[in-house]
Amino acid sequence: MTFAALKGPYIDWAALSPMVALLGGAVLVLMAGLVRGRVARSFGVPFVTLASLGAFAGLTIWQFHRNKSIIAGALHVDDLALVVNFLLAAAGTAAVALSARQSALQQAGHGEYHALLLSSIAGMATLAEAQNLVTLFLGIELLSISLYILCATEMRREQSLEAGLKYLIIGSVGSATLLYGLALVYGATASTDFSGIARALQGNASDALLLTGIGLIVVGFAFKNSVAPFHQWTPDVYQGAPTPITAFMATATKAAAFAVFLRMFDVAFIQAQEDWGPLVAALAAVTIVVGNVGALVQTSLKRLLAWSSVGQAGYLLAGVVVATRLGVQATVFYLAVYLFMNVAAFAVVLARERETDLGDDLEAFAGLGATRPVLAWPMTLAMLALAGIPATAGFIGKFYLIDAAVDGGYTWLGVMIVIGSMISLGYYLRVVATMWMRPAPAPAIAGGSPEADPTSMALEHSELQQDESPPLAGEPQARYGGIEVAVVAVVFGAATLFFGIIPSPLLDLADHAGRALGGLL
Repeated sequence: MTFAALKGPYIDWAALSPMVALLGGAVLVLMAGLVRGRVARSFGVPFVTLASLGAFAGLTIWQFHRNKSIIAGALHVDDLALVVNFLLAAAGTAAVALSARQSALQQAGHGEYHALLLSSIAGMATLAEAQNLVTLFLGIELLSISLYILCATEMRREQSLEAGLKYLIIGSVGSATLLYGLALVYGATASTDFSGIARALQGNASDALLLTGIGLIVVGFAFKNSVAPFHQWTPDVYQGAPTPITAFMATATKAAAFAVFLRMFDVAFIQAQEDWGPLVAALAAVTIVVGNVGALVQTSLKRLLAWSSVGQAGYLLAGVVVATRLGVQATVFYLAVYLFMNVAAFAVVLARERETDLGDDLEAFAGLGATRPVLAWPMTLAMLALAGIPATAGFIGKFYLIDAAVDGGYTWLGVMIVIGSMISLGYYLRVVATMWMRPAPAPAIAGGSPEADPTSMALEHSELQQDESPPLAGEPQARYGGIEVAVVAVVFGAATLFFGIIPSPLLDLADHAGRALGGLL
């Protein structure tokens, strides 16, 4: 064996630089977390994390409009992956800001928490760029394992540990199903590259082994994307996980998973679209109905948003099933819009969890319009956008998806999106009405019950509080939710309104992402 035979593949470090920024940042954050001193942990670690995300976004801009395969074709750096990188950077930045006062930082460790966050984003970026079956699975496992741990970082809270365990078990089933499907596709095509699979499918797209593999891959992606009937884990995990992680998981994971869904099915399996298209369309219709109907009876805002995310996954599938450039553009646009809407909503939920003893119950939002309009307005915009009300970015996104479905020959699926949006008014507008039309609940009278007694409440929370350092001088008290939470809510709520009125910047990015997948009409 010659030396040349042992030589590894050429690595384009410029194209790989955004990933290097994330993984290098994860190592630096982990080391910074070992430094003694509260200031170093509480401010230094988040600063390094934000700097890493800033470098990730800046290097992504540097690589924009470059279309190339790297590392022997394992990854493909194009505008689709790079637009998803922007979404991941925004979601990661919001998660860092929302996590600033979380007890998970003390219980799991500042360095470990932020290193896992950066590692999960690296897995998502790998997934969005994957054009090889092996790379795809590595990306999914990197993001999943990090999220399993992050869901359970509030180790003194039973619901957080339960969420991490449930996500681990159900996620493992989804990963195993996906891996089995990938193995069958490799057996049918003798290739792990998406382009090689596409060539093998020419004239042989109806092979039983291949179609079985594609079906299992659809099921595996359905687990990751909360697609019915593989969504059972979503409400429990969303409610139990720390709210900043729930917000991050709900938005960033969907962006990466749908990006690879688009790339795989619109590149590798494009020749078999007539076979997998009806299956995915049926899943989309079922998901729209199940998600929106399930949300109607929820009183927990986190569970409501979890069921809402199931319905939203059904809308997004409409952009995948048509296998057209317009479908890709509509899906990418809606992923960006979905990020803005959900981060704004979860930020307000987090603020109310910190400000009241009602947690994320709908009752905690009663009278919010009169008492805390700075939180009520972002939540109102988020709910209206999720419902698809005109003048919001959610309306533009749903209209775009309906246009793609009709243009791709799935008019009935476009009708289902409209029906799902009509059903969703029943719970989105209920939240808005609670904030603006109901009075704030009266404070509990001490001594009326153990739950209302300040002494018993203090004893109940003393175990958590003893692990937290006292606030710095001049630092806002936790009962106000934190200024950073309000800023995140206002910024993302404003983005929801802005891109509903002036959608052209997002439309341009979505257009670049759609053109990245060559060969689509």
